[in-house]
Amino acid sequence: MLSTGILGLTDAQAEDLNQPTFEFQDALARAQVMPRLHSLLVSWNGQSVLEQYFNGTTQRQLANVKSVSKSWVSALIGIAIEQGHIESAQQPISDYFAGLLSKEGDALKRKITIEDLLTMQSGLETTSNRNYGAWVQSRNWVNYALSQPLELRPGTIMEYSTGNTHLLSAILALATDTTTLEFARQSLTKSLGFRLAPWPQDPQGIYFGGNDMEITPRQMMKFGELYRNNGQIDGHQIIPPDWVNRSLQAHTKSTRENGRFYGYGWWIREMGDFTTSYAWGYGGQFILLVPALELTVVTTSSSNPGTGRRAHTRSVYDLVEYSIVLPASRAIEKWKEF
Repeated sequence: MLSTGILGLTDAQAEDLNQPTFEFQDALARAQVMPRLHSLLVSWNGQSVLEQYFNGTTQRQLANVKSVSKSWVSALIGIAIEQGHIESAQQPISDYFAGLLSKEGDALKRKITIEDLLTMQSGLETTSNRNYGAWVQSRNWVNYALSQPLELRPGTIMEYSTGNTHLLSAILALATDTTTLEFARQSLTKSLGFRLAPWPQDPQGIYFGGNDMEITPRQMMKFGELYRNNGQIDGHQIIPPDWVNRSLQAHTKSTRENGRFYGYGWWIREMGDFTTSYAWGYGGQFILLVPALELTVVTTSSSNPGTGRRAHTRSVYDLVEYSIVLPASRAIEKWKEF
């Protein structure tokens, strides 16, 4: 669905309703020639202004959102703290893994906090990138992640590692006495109006923390809008507002790219002179928030490896910044003049 005005209204109708008119023809032109792109959704102030699917996909098709999953696990941690299952973000993980961190050489590992896992500052050697294959082929993912050497002092420098988020999933299961899936269904997605689909588990039955969740683009948009609305939906507070604020704030700097920061499972960077927070998954899966413009953008893409993957991700960044954020900014500024 492409709207020439808000919700398919004509320019004149949009003007009568005192709404800005969005033009995203350039975004569609870019999107239609991107062979890895599956969906593009844009919401302004809670209203859908663009929803389009590509390359044979449909609105009901589940997408493997890859590391966008990390932002969902972060939300569940915040809810678990609010409900009293977890003490706080400053709680040491040794409260949950004492038996696995009992060696004399583990003294510094015992100082790792839940916040260190959320911000990718555990200091443990990464289980992503070059180490990912060995980790997911191991017999016990939690033990493997905790047994990695401590390369950095906890809480100092970011090193991206999916193992950190998987430890959070294990903590959720231990703290809530249920599975991460069931806790997510009862405490989060039920309020969002859908039943979360199952996703892979590790050999011990712990749901994969930080990867491979299966969600539709519209469900991603509901989650993004929940964060854009400070954790509230239909007058009900689902995620504590303080948790939302802390999640979308820069806690540490990316060591891979200048100008990119990390919060609690969310990335932060500037786009078109606006601060954006976004959930980002391998291959071009995004939930992007532009609070200053009341804008939420969702994209899904092929999550399969391929030579064009990196170029595609750069193209998604450019599409969002130059063909959505900047045009929306101009439309809203023009609307405000009248």
